Amino acid sequence: MDASDTIATAEGRFTAEIAGAPGAPLVLMLHGFPQTRHTWRRQVPALARAGYRVIAPDQRGYSPGVRPPPTDLDAYRLDRLVADVLDLATAAGYKGSHRFHLVGHDWGGQVAWAVAARHPDRIASLAVLSRPHPAAFLRAMRENADGQQERSRHHRAFHDPATATRMLADDARRFRAALTAQGVPEPAIAEYLSVLGTDDALESALAWYRAAGGLSLELGPIAAPTLYLWGDVDATVGRPAAMATAEYVTGPFRMETIAGVGHFITDQAPDAVTTLLLAHLAENAARASSSVP
Repeated sequence: MDASDTIATAEGRFTAEIAGAPGAPLVLMLHGFPQTRHTWRRQVPALARAGYRVIAPDQRGYSPGVRPPPTDLDAYRLDRLVADVLDLATAAGYKGSHRFHLVGHDWGGQVAWAVAARHPDRIASLAVLSRPHPAAFLRAMRENADGQQERSRHHRAFHDPATATRMLADDARRFRAALTAQGVPEPAIAEYLSVLGTDDALESALAWYRAAGGLSLELGPIAAPTLYLWGDVDATVGRPAAMATAEYVTGPFRMETIAGVGHFITDQAPDAVTTLLLAHLAENAARASSSVP
């Protein structure tokens, strides 16, 4: 990986894992909650070896250099999160009409869907892990398909102002227990806590939920070639929401169900994720642009 571990935009400096030759086709990788750039620990070097420029940032609020007060919810609304993605691409040299590959997990997947819907001319390919297309998710919530309302009950809990304090109390006992119960190994949890282990950081991460009022979002269909990965024992996303995602992609679409894996796919099945991503990127290599000189 490069010596530099930040990338500067007009909003501030994002902490990031950056690897691969400058100017090579760009892959931006967006983590979810309560994870960090470390969720892509296995994919970043593998994609760089395959010839890509890879940037996996700690997103807004997670990066100390881009951490507005968590009470300023306007600074954490989806429009700003989408703008951060384009700002990062521009800062890396991929400006204007230059297309890049976008990968997102969980909340990062929600942002990735929005970028692909609103800026289709910028996306060479899209890959989303765990988070269904927002319309599929919203339908499952309305119908309570496969108990989706109960699966998503934590969204309501995250609006409680005491949540961060409770999660980090007693050496982050609740934080650790929640991820352990979903198959995340302790070394990965320690990495996530290295970023989110303070009240300021965790409150800022929770501000994403509070600014959104949940994860319901009206978006149109996705034209970009799309890979969707879902673990069939995901505790937070039921099968109906996952399977309905195909209905909202008009471009080439591939869904891969990973057996015996839950929500945190990169922690539980990193090799499968890497293999599937490399194949997806290779299939859509001709759509990507090199950076602007």
